[in-house]
Amino acid sequence: MTHAVAPDMPVYPGTEPPRIAEACTLEKDGFKETLLTLYSHTGTHMDSPAHLFSLGKTLDVYDPGYFYGRALALDVSGCKRNIEKKDLLPHEARIKKAAFLLFYTGWEKLWGTQGYFSGFPVLSQEAARWLAQQNLKAVGVDAISVDPVEGVSSLPVHRTLLGNEILIIENLVNLHLLIGREFILCCPPLKIAGADGAPVRALAVVHP
Repeated sequence: MTHAVAPDMPVYPGTEPPRIAEACTLEKDGFKETLLTLYSHTGTHMDSPAHLFSLGKTLDVYDPGYFYGRALALDVSGCKRNIEKKDLLPHEARIKKAAFLLFYTGWEKLWGTQGYFSGFPVLSQEAARWLAQQNLKAVGVDAISVDPVEGVSSLPVHRTLLGNEILIIENLVNLHLLIGREFILCCPPLKIAGADGAPVRALAVVHP
């Protein structure tokens, strides 16, 4: 469920792409080592409340078990612009049983193209506020953000979710394989001190 980190990967507009440099070689040093330089919100990653709030929790303070639990993937690819509360209510019973809610928008198919950065459906404020009242650990998407990239944005969905200590996972992949299936999500971030965000290696454990 995770995109590979590579120098040519899509990154949020204004963010520098990751740099991967050969630091040591077998020929010169007798061992191989690579220098990685990347922003904390590169690739498939998790946002913490500290991403937007000065007193918000950082990812390193969460117990590792927090990043493991029952998950639900919903197909919202038919939503034109907003994911409304009415789109969520038919799934209310399953949402209430889930620790993680993942939205398949279909934008993962546009990874590596300019189209990846615009037009994807996002939660309306009503829908975001409703989700903030649920017992969720995190909300995830297969898009670059849970808020629109184009235009001036105060990141309202980010603020609603993170302000209620619901973490955010962005740039997921292969969510279409999980629609209608029961699965456990395992998504521990890199343990970086004071992390406002960090890359994750997200895995789904699917029940047969």
